[in-house]
Amino acid sequence: MFKRIKKVIFYLFISSFVYVLVTKFIEPPITITQISNAFGLGLKRDYVSWDEMSYTIKLAAIASEDQAFAEHSGFDWDAMEKSMHPKKKNKKSKIPFGGGASTITQQTAKNVFLWQGSGYDKYIRKIPEFYFTFLIEKIWGKKRILEVYLNVIETGPGCFGVEAAAQHYFHKSAKNITRAEAAMIVAGFPNPKKFTANPMTRRVAWRYPQILREMNNIESDEDVYALLKSK
Repeated sequence: MFKRIKKVIFYLFISSFVYVLVTKFIEPPITITQISNAFGLGLKRDYVSWDEMSYTIKLAAIASEDQAFAEHSGFDWDAMEKSMHPKKKNKKSKIPFGGGASTITQQTAKNVFLWQGSGYDKYIRKIPEFYFTFLIEKIWGKKRILEVYLNVIETGPGCFGVEAAAQHYFHKSAKNITRAEAAMIVAGFPNPKKFTANPMTRRVAWRYPQILREMNNIESDEDVYALLKSK
């Protein structure tokens, strides 16, 4: 019995490693989240390359979701510690934008290789999520992680990726969206089925100006600039 378990673990490790290696060069064919949406809301997606995404959407994603993305090794330990020990009494003490415990790398690992979930299953998911986060940081690198993230993330009802969102909301390609449009798309990431850019929901209207300010704040960061301008 123990030998069988070891063999299963070994094959799981090998197959997962191979899949991570393959998806460094080709887009993930489909994800669990996309499959679950396909039977209800449909599936609108159009994977595009790094050069076919606007600079603004990449900057907006980092500004809103993970401002330390260009610097950390997949995990933002400081943000994790803050999230576990929030300052309840001091209303002025807030984790800054992009300071959540889940990094873009972790979100990518979850979106591509695992499943969504907010119940007890999310705790079961954490161990493989850490494993895949470590792997893609080492094998893919920052540019590929951000590229895949922006291709597979849910961006609207039945929409996945920034190209589908740009076409759905603004009838243009992801390469041509403005700073404001990029911020509007990213503002809906927490719940893209509910928070939409067009028609613009109250949450997006409130959030996207904040993202624009954060984009201006981090744009001059050397690591961010080098990553976003990389070819």
